[in-house]
Amino acid sequence: MSMPVFNILPNPGEIDFVDLQCTRKTDNAEISLKIKMTSILPPNSNLCIPFYNVVLRRVMKILDFKLIGRNHYDPKRAVVLGKHRLQIWPGYSACIKRTDGGLYLTVDISHKILRNDSVLDVMNMIYQNGKENFQDECMKELIGSIALTRYNNRTYRIDDINWNMSPKDKFTLFNGTETTFVEYYRKNYGITIKELDQPLVVHRPKERSGVSGKTLAGEILLIPELSFMTGIPENLRKDFRSMKDLTMHINVSGEQHTNQLRQLLKNINTNEAAINELDGWGLAIKTNILMAEGRNLPAETIYLQSSAFKTSPEVSWTREIGRDPTLTCVPLTCWGIFYPRRCFDQAEELINTFVKVAHPMGLKLERPVRIELKDDRTETYLKIIHSHLVSEPNVQMIVCILTGNREDLYSAIKKLCSVQSSVPSQAINLRTISQPQKLRAIAQKILLQINCKLGGALWSVAVPLVSKVKYSWKNSTDSTLFILVFFFFMPNEELIDGFRVLLLASLQTYHKVKSAYWFLSDGQLNAVQQYEIPQLLKCFKTFPQYEPMLVFIVVQKRINTTLYSMEGEKFGVPPPGTVLDHTITSSDWVDFFLLSHHIRHGCDHLQRLTYKMLPAPCKYAHKLAFLSGKVLHSEPSIHLAEDFIFVDLCY
Repeated sequence: MSMPVFNILPNPGEIDFVDLQCTRKTDNAEISLKIKMTSILPPNSNLCIPFYNVVLRRVMKILDFKLIGRNHYDPKRAVVLGKHRLQIWPGYSACIKRTDGGLYLTVDISHKILRNDSVLDVMNMIYQNGKENFQDECMKELIGSIALTRYNNRTYRIDDINWNMSPKDKFTLFNGTETTFVEYYRKNYGITIKELDQPLVVHRPKERSGVSGKTLAGEILLIPELSFMTGIPENLRKDFRSMKDLTMHINVSGEQHTNQLRQLLKNINTNEAAINELDGWGLAIKTNILMAEGRNLPAETIYLQSSAFKTSPEVSWTREIGRDPTLTCVPLTCWGIFYPRRCFDQAEELINTFVKVAHPMGLKLERPVRIELKDDRTETYLKIIHSHLVSEPNVQMIVCILTGNREDLYSAIKKLCSVQSSVPSQAINLRTISQPQKLRAIAQKILLQINCKLGGALWSVAVPLVSKVKYSWKNSTDSTLFILVFFFFMPNEELIDGFRVLLLASLQTYHKVKSAYWFLSDGQLNAVQQYEIPQLLKCFKTFPQYEPMLVFIVVQKRINTTLYSMEGEKFGVPPPGTVLDHTITSSDWVDFFLLSHHIRHGCDHLQRLTYKMLPAPCKYAHKLAFLSGKVLHSEPSIHLAEDFIFVDLCY
């Protein structure tokens, strides 16, 4: 949400020269600063925005908020979940922006999840579970995690563990003197390190340029005992009841959200020190929340094979898709299902349910070849699946029932089918199909996923066709087709280098591009417009007599702006299709805010096109990146480029 910001600049005639004296902390050298006014900036200048945000951070500090990353948290209002060994710090993400409506304070509710376990506690638990491969297990568990050092409220990504160093080792301070880690923390923070033989955690900051132009690089060494884990533990994330306890404190209603924002504004405008800080710079923040008028896009028509219907207010059509034939169906005549011996009953019931629900959905389904495995070891699955693929070269689909969340088994099956054998596969968790009352609905979803992986399409919407004379809308199965292309980025590699490869691969497959979706931050937009889009346009010259128009749509999901609808005095969730394209939009770009789907917890032709397409391409790209980066660790077979191999919602 946004609140107006006002400022009053001093009279330029009152300012001449300003002389300042200060002492540098590192070597106690006396520094003399002379400041002279050279130009006058208007209050809404982009050059003033960083200054405004510095003042805002000072105000939040006056209110006793702790700055972690870019957000401000209040540890005094922490919610302690003792049985889960977690703390939830409530807070805000706040910044001042220049928009079409002027200067606004953009605020959103934020929560920081902290664990009571230090990095050393995690190491000790790993050691207790088994001394074998202790160091490897620690690296596997900790690398990539984010740790918080509470003595300065800073977060660090764990990049490595130095097993050859301990707190007893020495390092050199800025003034050239040597000290041990034990002595440093005792002297500077009053902290006594208890475990003297623990290894040190390594954080490697991104390289940056110093004042002299030299590249600054190095390592930050942290004490595991003083570094606390953040985020939700993996075992807790898989526990439904635990996640319910957690989200109960994180997900807030529209009314709760606005009440917390009003409380922040009240605290700012009733705290004398905060008011003085703002007054000293000629700034003021209004206490009212911005009210702006948006609009709703019309409900979309969903087209199936022989029927069409308008979407519900929740933009859900699960019931309709199970009753009527899907848009295009691929017959499934040669496929196999693999399951351990103890899963025989569930596998048999699942196959029978498949047969029952397939016909209403328009799917021609033959009974599969059933392969019963003697156990659920990874080697057993791989051996039998490989043998079946050799004996049945025309197999269309491999379905595997897995007992539990076996990431190693899941990854191995996907590599065998997607990388080595070019056969679509479907993984099903035994727990998912063990509830008879839900089996029919689950079987429908699995068959829909299988149909997509075979090249079928579930539904379509009317996509706008743009010409020089008019805009028209066309329903076509072409708009349901996607091409899956991959590019593995190395650290510090420009995104555009890989994006050109991806765009060319798409062009070679379809010979036309209508829109390109990418994830960018505000700071990258200028570079994209000036340098990178012209390079993308050069890709079209690869094809003679081909000069298409390119629409480059940037989708940003991680934003601090929250939209609520207002009915009377109550705030609620806006309906899907809500568009706001004025007042709080950027003054430098043609942008708009769009609510593309129904939230259960918590336009012109381009706007309508985006509404029709989202969130599908973004969701597909996210799942595809996860599959290739976290599971396969390589590119899938090119023969699967037009199949939805990443869809495993029931695993």
